[in-house]
This record gives sequence, structure tokens and C-alpha cells, in this order.
Amino acid sequence: MEEKKKRIEIIDALRGLSVTLMVIHHAFYDFVVFLDAPRWIYTNPVFDVLQAIFIGVFICVSGVSSRFSKGNVERGAIVIVIAVIITYVTVRMEMPIYFGILHLLGFLMIFYGLTQKLWNKIPRKTAPFIYITLVIASVLARIHLSPESDNLVIRDLLSVFGWHQQGFVSFDYQVILPWIFVFLFGTWAGGYIREGKFPSWFYEMKVPFFPLVGRHALVIYVLHQPVLYGLTMGLVYLM
Repeated sequence: MEEKKKRIEIIDALRGLSVTLMVIHHAFYDFVVFLDAPRWIYTNPVFDVLQAIFIGVFICVSGVSSRFSKGNVERGAIVIVIAVIITYVTVRMEMPIYFGILHLLGFLMIFYGLTQKLWNKIPRKTAPFIYITLVIASVLARIHLSPESDNLVIRDLLSVFGWHQQGFVSFDYQVILPWIFVFLFGTWAGGYIREGKFPSWFYEMKVPFFPLVGRHALVIYVLHQPVLYGLTMGLVYLM
């Protein structure tokens, strides 16, 4: 994350807003599954588009933050350890999360930490167009290609890259394509932000509530689902 002396409130706010929307989205999911709420409150064309947007913002902001960190591999490893613990707990709850947002972010941090010098070699003026093109190409590839394999390892790899294989179940499911290129786009923007090349209002803007959420995004994300589950089960009991 950004150093405390250099924190930019709007970045924390965007992260906090994204996490808040994710929590609300997961609350709707619990209401549908455990309280028999109408399914449209969790998934419908409008919400599905909004979900993709706020996940994209969250991943892009994570990419921005990675430009402020010298320890992306270490940060990513910590996130992966937390993600593995979540997998262990959710498997025992029979609601397995094998590759959710934390698995994805941990992978992206480690990947970027190991390959940052490579991406820095791409000309700055060209990089955003390359990343946007790769995002679009990834989405089209996922729509029009359907690779399959009988090998269990390859099947799992295809699933985490974006080609969901029959039998692969993950209650929180975020894939590498196209999000890896959204993350890299964030690292490109983060370079300019770190050098102070954005407009002055970007660095000076004050936003209520959401920056605080953004600064504690990891803790909130880890704890929100157990809290939501407990509250939902309490409602089930009362009803």
C-alpha cells in the first residue's frame, strides 16, 4: 500500500467504495441462498455490469498501489496465505472458495513483483493501449473459445484463467483473464500518480467514510462474510 505520508485519499476512497459494494453484493447472495429472497436482487443485467465495474476498479486500484510498494512479492504472499486459509475454512463449510478475489490479488501482486522490470520496458505512451487491447482480446477469447482437458491440473488452470470447467466450483470466483491486464493498467497509471503528474485536485480531494474503509480493505474483506453469514443465520432463526 501507499506509504502513510504519501497516502492519496481518493485512491483509498475508490478501494473502500469497491469493497463496500462487494460486501453488499455478498449480502444479497446470502439473502437469496438462505432467506429465499428473489434471485434478481443478486444477479440481473444491471447488477452484473455494476459488479464487473466495481471489481475492475478494485483490481485497477490494487495495481496503482503496487507502484507505491517495494515489497509486492511479500505482500502477495501474505494475501495468498490468507486466501488459502479462507479456502480451508470454506471447504469445511461446504461453500468452497478455490479462486476468489484474494487468490487473484495475491497472484497478481507476486506476478507483478517478479516481472515489474519487464513491464517497465514498454513505452509509457503505448502501454495503456496495449493493456486495453489485451483486456478486450481476453474477453473475446473467453466468449468464443472453449478449451477443455481431461487432465485435472490443466482443467484447474483453465478454470482460474477464465475458462470454467465442469466440476470446478468456487463460491467466490475471479479469474486471471482479463483482470491481469486491468491490474497492469493500474500499475501504468500508478507510475504517473506517484510522480505527481495527475491534476492537483486528485491529490487534495477529501472524501468521507470510504477512505477509512479502503485503508482496512483486507481486514474487512476477510471478516465480512463470516459476519454476514452469522447475521443471516440469526435472521433465519428468528423467522
